[in-house]
Amino acid sequence: MAEETRSARLLAHPFWRFAVVGAAGFFVDIAALRLGLLAGLGLYFGRIFSYLCAATFTWWFNRRHTFAMRTSPSLREWAKFLLANSAGGLINYAVYSALVTFIAFVATYPEIAVAAGSVAGLAVNYLASARFVFRERDDGDSASR
Repeated sequence: MAEETRSARLLAHPFWRFAVVGAAGFFVDIAALRLGLLAGLGLYFGRIFSYLCAATFTWWFNRRHTFAMRTSPSLREWAKFLLANSAGGLINYAVYSALVTFIAFVATYPEIAVAAGSVAGLAVNYLASARFVFRERDDGDSASR
């Protein structure tokens, strides 16, 4: 019983909810990348497009489900999310770019590089989101600054 309780507490931690939202965002990311490739954006600009689509999706679902924000979403909060997650985004993009540039098989199947980049940026993005975007303010209001 105590083991089940400890496991349940571990799985209830916001990091795991963040990771589940990120996994769903991965599918948004690869779908948007494929759309970008079909539109002629190429592997690099297509990836920027897909990252922004996935980041918007994950911002929305993280604010609602991972961090249970009670305030209305705002353009300012979305921009703050993108800015706070820019370090993780740069790590993500660097891993992606290196893989599609130097491994022909991965350039053919860029979803592999998207997955590797997403995993590489996960911890940085969680910390940035939890500490700077979706944290509760001292006065009890939710932060959407």
